[in-house]
Amino acid sequence: MRFVFFIHSAVSDWNHGNAHFIRGLMSALVRGGHAVASYEPRDAWSLQNLLADHGVAPIVAFARAYPEIDVRSYDPASPSLADDLAAACAGADVVMVHEWNDPHVVNLLPSVARRVGALAIFHDTHHRPWSQPEAIARFDLRAYDGVLAFGEVLTEIYRTRFGVRRAWTFHEAADHVRFRPLDRPKEQDVVWIGNWGDEERTQELRGFWLDSARALPELRFVAHGVRYPEYALAELADAGVEFRGWAPSVQVPEVFARSRVTLHVPRRAYVQALAGIPTIRVFEALACGIPLVSAPWSDAEGLFRAGDYAVAETPAEMRDALLRLSRDEDAARAQAERGLETILARHTCDHRAAQLLDIIAGLGAAGSAFGSAARQEDVILRPPTPSSAAHEWSQAEGSIA
Repeated sequence: MRFVFFIHSAVSDWNHGNAHFIRGLMSALVRGGHAVASYEPRDAWSLQNLLADHGVAPIVAFARAYPEIDVRSYDPASPSLADDLAAACAGADVVMVHEWNDPHVVNLLPSVARRVGALAIFHDTHHRPWSQPEAIARFDLRAYDGVLAFGEVLTEIYRTRFGVRRAWTFHEAADHVRFRPLDRPKEQDVVWIGNWGDEERTQELRGFWLDSARALPELRFVAHGVRYPEYALAELADAGVEFRGWAPSVQVPEVFARSRVTLHVPRRAYVQALAGIPTIRVFEALACGIPLVSAPWSDAEGLFRAGDYAVAETPAEMRDALLRLSRDEDAARAQAERGLETILARHTCDHRAAQLLDIIAGLGAAGSAFGSAARQEDVILRPPTPSSAAHEWSQAEGSIA
C-alpha cells in the first residue's frame, strides 16, 4: 500500500511531541513493506524555531536516523494548492491527515483523496476536541472516511460532539527500534525531559519535581526542554536542577541511558478530564528501560500493568520513590524490565501499524489481503531504502525545499 501523511513536521520535533510517534508509525509501515511519503508545510513553526535555535544539524541527524522516511514539503499558500495536493497524493491508497494542519488544507484533502481514489483518515494526538472544540469545529470531519483519536475519551467526543460515525481509539506508542535500552555509565540520578507546560501543570511541577530536588540534594537532577520562561529557569536553578536545554528525540535514548530514574508529571487536562491517555514520554521511557515515577493519572484503559512504573500519589511519595530507585539497583532493574516487557508486548509502533491496517481493511479500501496481513503477530522486517528526499536533507546547508 502507499500512504501519504500530511503532518506539521517530520523533520523537526522542537516542541513537537507529535513527531515522535508519527515518525515511528511511518517507519513501521515501511518495515512492513508499504510505501510512505510525508508532506509538511514549508516554514512550519516547529522547523523555523529549530533552525533559529540550533541550525541545520538536527535536520541532518533526523535524516540519518530515519533514512526510510520520504519527506517532502508543499506551499500551503500556493494558488494551485488543490492541484499540488492531488499531485502529492497521486497513487496513494491512504491519506493520513494530522490535526495540527491548516484548516484549509485539512478540508481540501478529503476531496483530493477521493479524486485519486484513496481513503482519507484524520489523526488526532492532542486534547483540543475537549479543550478547544471551536478549533476542531473548523474541520469538515464528516468528509473523512474515519478519525483516529489517541484516547477513548476523545474518541467518544468525536462521536457525540462532532458527529463522526467512524472513530477509533489509536494510542501513541514507542518507536522501539530507536527508543531502546542502551548500556551507558550513569551520570545523573533523576532526569526530566519535557516542557514547562504553558501553565497547564506549573504547580504540579513545583510540588512533585522541584520540591523533590530541593529535598534530595544528594541526588543529581537534570532537565531537558524548550520554552521555559525566565522565572521557571530561576526556579530550576534555585532547586538545584541543572537545565541542559532541548534534547532532540534521536538523542533521548542516550539521555535516559545515562540516568538512573525519570519522572512523569501529566498536564492537568489528562488528569482531570482525559483519563486513560499517557503522553508519548511514558511509552518512550519504558521502552528505553529506565524506571519511571509518575504523578497521579488514571490508566482508565488498562494500557499498563501494576509495577510497570511507580505511582506517587503525593510529592512526599515522589521523593521517596526517586530516592529508592536511584539507590536500589535491583529494584530499579526489576521495574525497568517489567515496563519494557509491556511496551514490547503491546505498545510499539509495529503494533499501531498493524492496528491501522486492520482499520483500513475494515473500511474496505485495501481488500482482504491487507486485513490478514494486519492480523499477523509479527511485522515483516525489511532493510530500509534511503529516500532521495532524506538524502538531500542530510546534505542540507540551512533550508529545505
